Amino acid sequence: MADALRVVGIFAHVDGTVQAIHGLRARGFTDFTVYSPVPVEEIEEAVEAGRPVSPVRLFTLIGGLTGTFSGFALTIWSSLKWNLITGGKPVISIPPFVVIAFELTILFAGLCTFLGLLLLARLPKRRSSPDYDPCFSVDRFGLAVSCPIDMADAVRRCLQEAGAQEVRP
Repeated sequence: MADALRVVGIFAHVDGTVQAIHGLRARGFTDFTVYSPVPVEEIEEAVEAGRPVSPVRLFTLIGGLTGTFSGFALTIWSSLKWNLITGGKPVISIPPFVVIAFELTILFAGLCTFLGLLLLARLPKRRSSPDYDPCFSVDRFGLAVSCPIDMADAVRRCLQEAGAQEVRP
């Protein structure tokens, strides 16, 4: 959107914010940011409706599989290298190696999940959002909508119909 405008609505209640989100989606607006002083399940459900599942879970899967492979590779290699015999079992005996493989699976999956979260959320953010207002951290809810300039009046009207206390262009 080359000629885009950000319209910000400030709400006092959760119901109005959720109603505005549903109204904007019904009119075809999907590019918006919600600011909330507390986590609210209704807002989260309204925002996440229709969105694809987060790809962070793929980072977790790849990390877990890498950890499993690394755990077995490390233990098998060290057993072959130093010919460790554990309890009269063969040199390569899978049951004692499962513990190390499990631990590395959990470690790598956790680290890759954290890495995926940082990369996909583009964290850390170096500058704050120009739409943010300090009242969003105290007792108000904010809804910033990105729209073409010619659709700004429709967005303002939608936010006001939902009960916005203030609408800024």
